[in-house]
Amino acid sequence: MRNKGNPLNIWAWVLMGLTMVASPALAAAQVSLATVVDLAQRNSSPVKLADADVQKAKALQAQADDVLMPDVEFSTGLPFLPSVGFTGSPSSIYSISVQSTVFGPSQLKYMRAARAGAKAASLSLKDVREQVALSASTAYIELDTVDRERDAARQQEDFTGRLVSIEEQRTEAGVDPLSDLLQARLTAAQLKLTRLHLETRAATLSEQLSVLTGLPIGSITPDHASIPEIPEVKADGVAHNTKGIESAQQLSLSKRLTARGDAMSTYIPQMGFGLLYNRNTTLLNDSDYYYAHPIPANNFSSGFSLRIPLFDLGHRAKAKESAAEALRATVEAEQAQRQNEVQVAELTGSLRELDTQAEIASLKQQIAHEQLQTVLAQLELGNGAGSGPGAQPQLTPKAEQLARIDEQQKLEDALDAGFELAKAQLSLLRSLGHMEDWLNELHAK
Repeated sequence: MRNKGNPLNIWAWVLMGLTMVASPALAAAQVSLATVVDLAQRNSSPVKLADADVQKAKALQAQADDVLMPDVEFSTGLPFLPSVGFTGSPSSIYSISVQSTVFGPSQLKYMRAARAGAKAASLSLKDVREQVALSASTAYIELDTVDRERDAARQQEDFTGRLVSIEEQRTEAGVDPLSDLLQARLTAAQLKLTRLHLETRAATLSEQLSVLTGLPIGSITPDHASIPEIPEVKADGVAHNTKGIESAQQLSLSKRLTARGDAMSTYIPQMGFGLLYNRNTTLLNDSDYYYAHPIPANNFSSGFSLRIPLFDLGHRAKAKESAAEALRATVEAEQAQRQNEVQVAELTGSLRELDTQAEIASLKQQIAHEQLQTVLAQLELGNGAGSGPGAQPQLTPKAEQLARIDEQQKLEDALDAGFELAKAQLSLLRSLGHMEDWLNELHAK
């Protein structure tokens, strides 16, 4: 029979209840942009893969450097049964061997190539982290913009609902034609479609941020105050290298050094050093019987080895392969540099246009606001035109709703133009190699 008075069961139910109560509050908590970027960089699969490449490159560098260090091996082994007859070599209790490369110019090239490869992997990791930061920042800022546009769209729908009611009354009274009522209903349907589009876009961005950060879908509510001002940078005609371009250049250098090392190994001798010590035993064999003198227990030998390449088609073919890989890596690095220069030129040109568009949208929004204030004032005080022949007719509540709808529409346009400008600015920051400035702004916010 279950013990219903178990304290552990009671506390389990209490904790479950607290979790259920707290979960709605945690479901949509405000998360700063800096936190989203940090979580995205930690959770990103490309970052983890790039970090694994860094660890591999460091291991290859250590492997190349350790060739000049002596390798010491200890081995031991005893026969399972006593030896019978002549086996060709005396039994040893244990042996110690030391080997190392003394002179090898090609190995020096391999060591430098490994260092360049490790640096290329580190730069690639930084480039991937910057790309993840750019993607997370862009999605976060867009979600913040969409949320603000949704608020404006909801207000538009409220104003349109009032406009439809006003038009229904005016149409029934014969003041306005039926086409005005249909136009108001069309406006309401269009605004509903706009709101639905914004809600769909917000859901997509929430899922995108969830994938980037690992947080539950819909749990991120943007904090507009956490978005810092984007640092202003301009292209000055000087070639700018991103971390990705620098990584490609280091990888090209690594390939070239490897090709040189492979080419040198086909015609430059290599010298090595070796040392061997054996501890022999005759306890389990009678090997001394077959030699003129007893074999000593301690045996030591050492010397230098010289490898002179005379005819090695395999290494020559390998050198040609390495040269082709080096040429390809060099061309890819140059291509990345040219593509980045083209992207900087395109972003610089579009940035000027987007900046002007954002200014125009902001001015239109201000004008719509002022026009709304004028309409509200005339509705309250009248337009002062009187009621004589030719006088301007007094404004109706219909004009107020139209002015409010127009103001919210201009606000949405200004928000959208501002996001497009911010997106271009962040892309230009990355193309100019100044993404660190943006990350510093995030952590200082």
